[in-house]
Amino acid sequence: MPSLQDSVQRAAENGLLLPASAANISFLLQGEPDPLNETVVAELVEKQLWEELDDRFFKRLSFGTGGLRGRSIGRYVAEAERGEPGPGDRPQFPCIGTNAVNTYNLRRVTRGLVGYIRLWLAETGSSDKPRLAISHDTRHFSREFAELTGRTAMEEGCDVYLVDGPRATPQLSFAVRHYRTHAGVMITASHNPPHDNGYKVYFEDGALIVEPHATGIIDCINRLEPAISTGAATDSPGALTLIGAEFDATYLELLQTLVLQPAVLRNAAALKVVYTNLHGTGAHMVRPVLERSGVRFLTVPEQDIPDGRFPTVTSPNPENEDALAMAIDLAEREQADIVLGTDPDGDRMGAGARDSSGRLRLLTGNQVGSLLAWYRTSTLFDQGVLHQGNRQRAVIVKTFVTTDLQAEIARAHGIGVVNTLTGFKYIGAKLTKYERQLPDPARSAYRDLDQVESRRLRLEHSRFFVFGGEESYGYLGADFIRDKDGNGAVLMFCELAAYARSLGKTAHDLLDDLYLRYGYFEERQKSVTFDGAEGAAQIRRIADSFTGSPPAALDGVPVSAVCNFAAHDYTDEEGDPVPRESMILVDLADGRRFAVRPSGTEPKIKYYLFGRSQPGDGSSDRSAALSTLAATRERVARSLDSLWSALEADIEQRLAS
Repeated sequence: MPSLQDSVQRAAENGLLLPASAANISFLLQGEPDPLNETVVAELVEKQLWEELDDRFFKRLSFGTGGLRGRSIGRYVAEAERGEPGPGDRPQFPCIGTNAVNTYNLRRVTRGLVGYIRLWLAETGSSDKPRLAISHDTRHFSREFAELTGRTAMEEGCDVYLVDGPRATPQLSFAVRHYRTHAGVMITASHNPPHDNGYKVYFEDGALIVEPHATGIIDCINRLEPAISTGAATDSPGALTLIGAEFDATYLELLQTLVLQPAVLRNAAALKVVYTNLHGTGAHMVRPVLERSGVRFLTVPEQDIPDGRFPTVTSPNPENEDALAMAIDLAEREQADIVLGTDPDGDRMGAGARDSSGRLRLLTGNQVGSLLAWYRTSTLFDQGVLHQGNRQRAVIVKTFVTTDLQAEIARAHGIGVVNTLTGFKYIGAKLTKYERQLPDPARSAYRDLDQVESRRLRLEHSRFFVFGGEESYGYLGADFIRDKDGNGAVLMFCELAAYARSLGKTAHDLLDDLYLRYGYFEERQKSVTFDGAEGAAQIRRIADSFTGSPPAALDGVPVSAVCNFAAHDYTDEEGDPVPRESMILVDLADGRRFAVRPSGTEPKIKYYLFGRSQPGDGSSDRSAALSTLAATRERVARSLDSLWSALEADIEQRLAS
């Protein structure tokens, strides 16, 4: 009888399996012995589920914009994986595969990560014992994966700081900085579907890994083949420290410093907020921070319950209106003014507010970010913190695919604006740069400084970070963490809404004010999903085709400029090199533009569309100005609809060629 590996090889030779899948199946079966691996692969081969095998094995997980992310529950669940179902009828074991988030891959990645930390410590001349902070969200297998990561790291002689329960992703960033660990791991797949999980890696600065660390970690992982033990396990295992209440209290105190005008927030007693954590981690910090700030709020009881199935929503993504449907319904029943929701790992926030007619309308990530960037910048000038003498050291940091309204706000106030590639890790890297520009002893003591002193030093010696954001609903108002923070975003938006109310306005009124002052900006994000191995090839084909064949015209308009970040070298506004990454920016001669990039965390290729119009006619009659603005909205919306239709046709053509 042919062996299992012989059957796999024959399937590849007959075109039933991709050669890469067969090679990765062999790689898995030759690794650390685990009967479950062979049992599951044998079942899939016996049932001739070749597409399932390709999806699970066509590649090995690699680091994207947020680390590792993939399925932990397969489309087909093998009998051995189902075992004795866990909470919410979850399979007993995560799905087997090199392209899956499972026990095998997490052990390999963790050993590679610890191995890299050791190399890095040696290169920097440090004799420290490796230290790793670990946190997790409420997803299927998240606690088990966090504990597995901790055990594996400790076996390798690494001290571990493990949360005592689910926490938001930004708290992991804070834990790395607070406990001065050399790296951190967050077990989460953010707002992905319930079948996914992930492993986000942070380095010693508290930011997601960037180069050269990302490549260094991958190299260390690959050197473990075919066995996954590094051989570094010693008779001196690492120590485990559970972190909880004290850690929460310190983070909560720092969250409170985000409020620029406490009196405005306290005096907005009439403001009524509905908040949902979408079965995730957000309420752990959002509840106490709102209570301490005097905000009157309600939560959605059905969604308060941590549940990796996310049973009350189609997708736990606050970018999508249907994810906030229950919160909106509650707000309508209770006549609340504001609706806020954070995704399961608490780093993104969606928001809605009533307009002047009383209608509850959601805001986009670009709109929320622009409002927060404007409010925080203008308030700091009003308070005298920023002024003519120091404003050149203040900066807003955003991504290339985030609205240019934020750039206009920065320029109008005379402060800097820096664009980065997509992914908050690049914003975090900028914050680390600004910290390292401080002179000693301030730099060495930086993490222990209060926020006032920290700000003073940056305004004197470095750059003061006013606000950072990305269009995908991520916001950051201070640098005591190095990732987007849904907890802080909720608090900042409540202050903004309270400020609007103090003027007799709504958040939508303030947004109209920005458009009338700086120009009208509208953005769209469109995604095309291609699942599995075949889908990954289609995504690569579309992205690669732009390098060899960028459009000369689109929607009947000539292309005026193309920036290919994968093929050419660019520098940002501070003169720092922009890393090479798969993204194209295309400008049209009529002022519209679009960007194309494969998602680093989902099986999608993403398109970002941008339209804008100059400020209004300067009319002092607000009613007339708003009427002109309404006509501008319609015109820009039609132009973006037309652009997307042209891009859809372009996608079909590129796939067919």
